[in-house]
Amino acid sequence: MIALLLALGSSLAYGCADFLGGLGARKAHVLRTVMIAAPASLAVELLLWPVLGASFSPAALGWGAASGIASAAAFALLYRTLAIGPMNVLSPVTALVSAALPLGVGLLQGEHLTAAGLVGLPLALVAVVLISAGPGAGSARPSRVALLLAFGAGAAIALQLVFLHQAPSDSGVAPLIVGRAVSSAITLAAAGLLHRKLGSERPAYALSAAAGVLDSLANLLFLLAARGGDLAVVAVITALYPAGTVLLARGVLAERIHRGQFAGLGTAALAVSLLALT
Repeated sequence: MIALLLALGSSLAYGCADFLGGLGARKAHVLRTVMIAAPASLAVELLLWPVLGASFSPAALGWGAASGIASAAAFALLYRTLAIGPMNVLSPVTALVSAALPLGVGLLQGEHLTAAGLVGLPLALVAVVLISAGPGAGSARPSRVALLLAFGAGAAIALQLVFLHQAPSDSGVAPLIVGRAVSSAITLAAAGLLHRKLGSERPAYALSAAAGVLDSLANLLFLLAARGGDLAVVAVITALYPAGTVLLARGVLAERIHRGQFAGLGTAALAVSLLALT
C-alpha cells in the first residue's frame, strides 16, 4: 500500500511538472524552460543528499548515468514528436509504451500479480490511453516516422524508470543526482549548440523552476516506490501522470475534459482500487 501511494504521488508530481513546464514553454522556446528547470531539479536533489544519504558506488553511478541519458533522449524525442504531431494520437502511444515496457521488465524479473493485479494493471493501461488522448483522437493519421518517434519517446521514458529501479537500493539519492547531472549537461549542451534558434524570449522563471522541483519530487517518489514495491505496478501507476495535467488544465485554465478523458479518470480510479488489494 505504501508503494502504491508513493507511485500515485509520483504520478501526480509528474503531471503537475508537465503542466507548469508547458505553461512556461508558452512564453519561450522549450529549451529555455529546461535550462531553468534542470538546475532547479538538480539543486533539490543535492539538498536531499544530507537528508536521505547517497552512496556513489559504481553501480549507482552507472545506472544513474544511464537514466540521465535516457531522460535526455526522452526529452529530445518528445520534442520532435510534438513538432510533427498529431499529439492527440501520438501522446497515448508514448504513454502506453512508457507503462508497458517496465511492466514487462518487472514480470520478466519474476514479479507475480494477484488476481486483482491481473485485472487492475490492464485497466490502468487503458486509463493511460484514454486520459492522454485529446479530443478527436484518431481523426488524423500520423506518419510512420511520427509513430516511431512516439514509440521511441515512450521507450526512453520507460528505460529511465527501469534504470533507476536497477540502481542499488542502499544508494540513497545518488542515482537521482547522477542522472539529473547527466541529463542536465546533455540538455544544456544542446541548448548551447542551438542557441541561435532559441529566440530572445525569456522563459517564465518561476514556473520553469517549479516544474523542475516537482520533477525531482516525482523521481524521488518513484524511486522510493520501486524500492518498496513491484516495478510492474509502480511504473503503470506512475504512467497515469496525464491525469494530473488534465485536472490542472481544467481547474486553472478552464480547459474542457472530454468524455474519453472522464472515462479514463474513472477507469484509473477503479484500477488503483484493485491494485491496492494486491
